[in-house]
Amino acid sequence: MTHRYIAAIDQGTTSSRCIVFDAEGVIVALDQREHAQLYPRPGWVEHDAMEIWHQVQAVTRGALDRAGLSPADLSAIGITNQRETTLLWEAATGEPVGNAIVWQDTRTDRLIAELAGEHGQNRFRERSGLPLATYFAGPKIRWLLDQDPELRARAEAGDIRFGTMDTWLIERLTGRHATDVTNASRTMLMNLSTLDWDEELLAALDVPRAMLPEILPSSYVYGEAGPFGGVPVAGALGDQQAALFGQACFAPGEAKCTYGTGSFLLLNTGKTATPSERGLVTTVAYQIGDEPAVYALEGSIAVTGALVQWLRDNLGIISAAPEINDLAAQVPDNGGCYVVPAFSGLFAPHWRPDARGVIAGLTGYVTKAHLARAALEATAWQVSDVVDAMNAESGVELATLKADGGMTASGLLMQFQADVLDVPVVRPTVAETTCLGAAYAAGLAVGFWPDVEALRANWSVDQRWEPRMSVEDRDAGRRQWRKAVDRSFNWLS
Repeated sequence: MTHRYIAAIDQGTTSSRCIVFDAEGVIVALDQREHAQLYPRPGWVEHDAMEIWHQVQAVTRGALDRAGLSPADLSAIGITNQRETTLLWEAATGEPVGNAIVWQDTRTDRLIAELAGEHGQNRFRERSGLPLATYFAGPKIRWLLDQDPELRARAEAGDIRFGTMDTWLIERLTGRHATDVTNASRTMLMNLSTLDWDEELLAALDVPRAMLPEILPSSYVYGEAGPFGGVPVAGALGDQQAALFGQACFAPGEAKCTYGTGSFLLLNTGKTATPSERGLVTTVAYQIGDEPAVYALEGSIAVTGALVQWLRDNLGIISAAPEINDLAAQVPDNGGCYVVPAFSGLFAPHWRPDARGVIAGLTGYVTKAHLARAALEATAWQVSDVVDAMNAESGVELATLKADGGMTASGLLMQFQADVLDVPVVRPTVAETTCLGAAYAAGLAVGFWPDVEALRANWSVDQRWEPRMSVEDRDAGRRQWRKAVDRSFNWLS
């Protein structure tokens, strides 16, 4: 019997991987490869898109080989991706005109200030759901076109194409220049109500419509994957929306947090886009075929797992990321040390591009173990700041946090997260929910799964952490954390 499995390609910030799932949503095989992080100038972060394409092909073949499968065994392929990362390529040849500008990149900071002008940070929020920030793709496109008048002319003529990484892979696999609604909602160019490119936003950002991809639903057959025997490419979701989908958060009020390079908390708000006044982002959660789109509130945190990588690669405090938990566990607390990892400014709920990282509270007592613990705690405190904003915005107190992503392997972090939130934190049996969400979207589009209730039935608990910190300790820690955050502001004038 063929067509028994779904493959999900996860094109992430630091690596690309492919996971093959069976009908119960269980992992059958996985392959993963890192790609280079390019830092041509301070604050600039780039990726080589052709390197990524080669890695994606390699991990897809690798996962199939590990499972002893061929493309004929797949019902569909789903794609999930690092969002906002911006690439331009030639329509005729498919060759990139330069490296991709990564979501963390801050080179558009002056442009952001110029666009805000007298209007302020929320100039485009009503239409796009997004605050003006270096994070999003639209200003990155504008910056690239502003650097090269010839490139702009070619873009206006339709000779240059734009895409986030989902679009890059969809076109490479199927030949179709398309994106899904979740990724389009991160460009600052799509109207949240119409789910189409917005002429007013395009004009304000000076981005030619001719270079933009077609916007399609998240669960939808985009085309056939030529390099993999014509398997349907039938799903695409930005990575955080994919994790929400994989966590089976299909009802309004359900939320998840993904702990990866950054951390991202999403709350399903149903079929209505909820505007934010507290630093959250209004975004599209997913769209299944012809059904109405579902929306979410999102709190985006730029640096969490990336801080662990920094401790490993830049300071040499650990030799491998998993060592952070054991090192941090050598001490009972942070020794009074707090780390605010504002490497790319601070995202939600502050949106301060002028912020830069600080280590506060240092004394001669502090060791590398305290620093490791403070780094893990920084993730939990940043998530706590977002939860506070989300509770106030939605009017509904978070009761349980569904957690996924690589950092959930740290029991110390998950316990501390439960402590500072004062709610249980739950990790599902399949922690690879980003890939699982992409697989679910693709599977629904081709009838591999009948409906979302079948997906919900697959979800089960692996581990649960209950809060146990005293109110006094929690409040004292929060006061110190907020002092440290305040000291990260105003580093760039």
